[in-house]
Formats: sequence, structure tokens, C-alpha cells
Amino acid sequence: MDSIEQVRGPDSSYQIGRGKAEELAELVVNKKIEKTIFDNELKPIQVYNLAKLTGIEVIDRFQLILEIFAQRASTSEAKLQIQLAKLRYELPRAREKVRLARMGEQPGFMGLGKYEVDLYYETIRRRIYSIRSKLKKIRRKRHLHRTRRLELGFSLISLAGYTNAGKSSLFNALAEETAPVDPGLFTTLSTTTRAITLSKRKVLLTDTVGFIDRLPITLIEAFHSTLEETIFSDLILLVVDVSESLMEIERKLSCCLDTIQKIGASRIPIVTALNKIDLLSEDEIQRKMEALNGITPNPIPISALNKINMDLLKQEITGHLKEYIQASFSVPITNESMSFLSWLFTRADIRDLKYEGENINIIFEAVPLFADKVRRRVEQLSGTFNNIV
Repeated sequence: MDSIEQVRGPDSSYQIGRGKAEELAELVVNKKIEKTIFDNELKPIQVYNLAKLTGIEVIDRFQLILEIFAQRASTSEAKLQIQLAKLRYELPRAREKVRLARMGEQPGFMGLGKYEVDLYYETIRRRIYSIRSKLKKIRRKRHLHRTRRLELGFSLISLAGYTNAGKSSLFNALAEETAPVDPGLFTTLSTTTRAITLSKRKVLLTDTVGFIDRLPITLIEAFHSTLEETIFSDLILLVVDVSESLMEIERKLSCCLDTIQKIGASRIPIVTALNKIDLLSEDEIQRKMEALNGITPNPIPISALNKINMDLLKQEITGHLKEYIQASFSVPITNESMSFLSWLFTRADIRDLKYEGENINIIFEAVPLFADKVRRRVEQLSGTFNNIV
């Protein structure tokens, strides 16, 4: 509806100065505004005073992000994570909110009624404990899935990037899926994982929650079980919207790299997909590629929507994944060994298969961890196993 900006130190009563606060109240009446949003973090007393002066709900940037998250959440895990973030935000403010609520409820201000301070505070603590317990169960389940993937020898690629950079579009292009795509913020709040094939190698691709500038640490902690998919990946595919101005690209890229470092994933190889080149001319693409040289790790210009340069991106990704080793083995022909071969065909790249007398000779490629698992199984079947390269 409108915006107001003021350059000055924060006011203890209103965040903005008294004169600006009155100007805001007048603006609310004249334009029939329903909610005021501050980019700055607000203290409970400031929210109370502003709500009392303007007569409408007042929220800050963190609460706005939570509202958007709440609208986007579709899974029980995402909803629990949002509740946890809200409660963690509320806990240090609980006592002050109770005190202010007793002075008289204001628009958008929690109706705390007759709650005693300690009772309200302990209620929040108990709810935080309950939600954390539920999230731990989900996290254990995710850990089991991850362990299973390692046992099967799959490499894991995590999509990361600023919100609305086109991660889900790229996920759909690579996995031939139809994950929800929307021009709004935070379309993806829960992870989605699919198997894709890169240079005859089957790998797992995971779409994760988008980053945002000045993402509160509370949110990072609340979404840890989702973000840890990035921490344990073999490669991060960082998606950047290259159709924006260079200043915006550099700001968002810096935010993404900082967040990757915060969650402990800075040592993982990164390939940068410079997305939305279909919106730029050849000269603009070249100019931005030169400007971002040395800033972006392993950049590849693409269009996820129009599937431009997908093969080039796949080649770059494959080059940074763990090297496959080639190995050979021989097992006697039995019902058990035939069942084992059927299992192997779905999980490794079989390069050669020959039947010689009563034995089967196989040459395959896989990551070293999976090859070791095959070795143990071959030895159980009374076969012989040889590494080639």
C-alpha cells in the first residue's frame, strides 16, 4: 500500500521516531491499511505502542517470513518446524508480552487474557520440548534413509540457492518431475528426493528450502533436519537467478555462500547453475559471466524452464562427483547368484557380462564404498573379486 523509511537510531518506544509513528497512523487511516510490516526486528513494547497508536496489527521481518512459511507448509515436518521457530521467537519475549497484555489487548497483539507469567512461559517451553521430540523422530527416519542410500552406493546432489532462483524448475528438468513451481517465495519447505541418471550413473537429487538474506538463526536451527540433507550431500548444485542486476546477483550469491558455511557444508564441492539465461541476450550473458568469474564456483549458464545447456550442466556435475572404480568378479551360476546379479543391475553400471562354463564374469563401475559391499557378497557366493582401476 505504501512505505516509510527513516534514517536514524532506533527509538525505544516506537522503533521509528514519534513523529514518523504519527505519520504512519495517519497513513493507516487514509489508505485503510490492515497490517504494518517492519523490516527491523521489533521489541514487544514497540509492537504494543505501535499497535495502540495505529489500531492495526504490527509485525516485523521475522514474523513476516514465518507467515509466508506457514502459508507454504504442506507436510507435517514443515509445519512442526514453523511452530518451533515461532515458539523459540516467542520464549524470550513471553514475560514482557504478559505484562503488556495486562495493560490492555491491542490489535494483532496476542490475547493472553488471565495467563500468569510463569504458566505462559512454561507452556511455551513444554510445547518446544514436544515439537523437538517429534522432529527428532523424523530426523532419525531421515538418517536411516541416508544410511540406506550410502549402502546402495548412490551419490547425493542437493539443490541450494536463494528463494525463487528456480531450484524447483531445475529439479523438474533434471528429474523429469512436476514439483510445485511458483513465482512467490518459499514454494519448497520440505525436501523432495528423486533418482536421476548422469552419464549412466544413478544419483539422488534433493530439492531443499531456499535461502534468504538475513535469515534468522532461529529459522536455520528450526529447519536443521531439512538443511542437513545439504550437509551430507556429495555435491551442492547452487542455483542463481542471473536475469537480475549484477548487484542483486552478488548480494544473493554472497548470502547463499554464507548460509552454506553457517550450516557446515562449506567443504562440499559446488557447481553453480546460472539460471534464467532465456531472459537475457548473448551479450548480457557474456558480460555477467565475466563479472562473476572468480566469485561463482564452477558456473554453468542454463535455463531450467527451457532446458538450455542441461547436458553441459550434467557433465560439470559428473566431473565433481566421487570417482567410480571399475571392478570385475566371477561367481558360479546358482539361483542365489542370479538374484544377486538382478539386484546389482539396478544399482551399478554393468560394463560387461559373460557366461563361461559354470561361471558368470561381470565388469561393473561404482563408488568404492558400494564396490566393497559387492566384494563381500561375491565372497559369500564363493566367487572371486578383482579391482581393475
